[in-house]
Amino acid sequence: MITMISKELLLFVGGAVLCAMFVSFLMCPLVKSFAYKIGAIDVPKDNRRMHKKPTPRLGGLAIFLGFIVSILLFVKIDHQMQGILLGAVTIVVLGVVDDMSPLRAGFKFLVQIAAALIAVFHGVVIHTLSNPNVFSAEEYWDLGWLAIPITVLWIVGITNSVNLIDGLDGLANGVSTISALTLLVIALLVSESQVALVMAALVGACVGFMPYNRNPAKMFMGDTGSTFLGYILATISIQGLFKYYAIVSFVVPFLVLGLPMFDTIFAITRRLAHGQNPMAPDRGHIHHRLIDMGLNQKQAVAALYVVSSILGLSAVVLTASDAIKAMLLLLTLAVVAYIAARVIFPREIAHANQADERAATESDASAAPSGEEPVLSRKAAEGGHTVRVQEVVKIVDAGENGGETK
Repeated sequence: MITMISKELLLFVGGAVLCAMFVSFLMCPLVKSFAYKIGAIDVPKDNRRMHKKPTPRLGGLAIFLGFIVSILLFVKIDHQMQGILLGAVTIVVLGVVDDMSPLRAGFKFLVQIAAALIAVFHGVVIHTLSNPNVFSAEEYWDLGWLAIPITVLWIVGITNSVNLIDGLDGLANGVSTISALTLLVIALLVSESQVALVMAALVGACVGFMPYNRNPAKMFMGDTGSTFLGYILATISIQGLFKYYAIVSFVVPFLVLGLPMFDTIFAITRRLAHGQNPMAPDRGHIHHRLIDMGLNQKQAVAALYVVSSILGLSAVVLTASDAIKAMLLLLTLAVVAYIAARVIFPREIAHANQADERAATESDASAAPSGEEPVLSRKAAEGGHTVRVQEVVKIVDAGENGGETK
């Protein structure tokens, strides 16, 4: 049920945002210096990395410090919040170690499961879901014994989803800010003050770090920041969204965190289809594809901010009204975004279309029948040597012009 928002709560929310923002911003220079001392530096050693020079990657520690100071000042720490904070500290320690010296994916996965279980054993559990099947007589699903594994899967999945989209300057930080702001608004609408204050602290911490993370980035958040943000968004969404299944629709959490979730599912599906390890890094994420289309970093990040904002706004509308209005809004905004993209990025889109056409042409050429050898690989019948296209062209020109080729 949507209720009036008290002025006192808004005052505390504003205080939590400002406190986290200032602490996070002030801690950035200290964290940057600390990163250089311990060797937490990201060196551009492969084509997945978009930066050109070594950059410190411990910025998530500044986000965490801003967040935790604001939480201690403005949020009442109950039993469930204790579990969330203990799990968050576990994730941050893991991230700091990983940013110093990369750890094996399997080990990180186990620690993330342990952090999720800490929250679960403190009562942060998805017990019930609203039934997405509108034709079913059952209004809700009681998860029963599946509650714990589904909760752990949700927490670990979202934790890694935010980590996977951390590929461009300011992308993961900005998308997390939009998701946290969406959760903040929804919490205010349903008068869940605890969730609203926690999300206010997270929004402030992310905004305070943004001047150091926007393109060109002076510092990256690293795994310390991306996994921490994912963990907090996952656990608080359980408290603020799944908990109020009678108020909030099943799809709202998936709208709020839609962009990182889609990118993760797409990445895993793509890697499995190609016979690759689903945990192995590659250069096929959404932000990489936008860069390959011809967009620069700022344009790609802005485009993904718009997508995340559209999903977040749809989640708010769905919470405040009904599913039909939310779906109409989502479709309308999607059409507007598509038209805007065609207007703002016409050259980039044309470039991408031409690249697709060239790739298709090359694919057709490579699939030519075996009886029709391409000129590039045709062998001379007598000498057995490969005849190159450039040599054929020179011979033809020489014959037409009466000259010689060498």
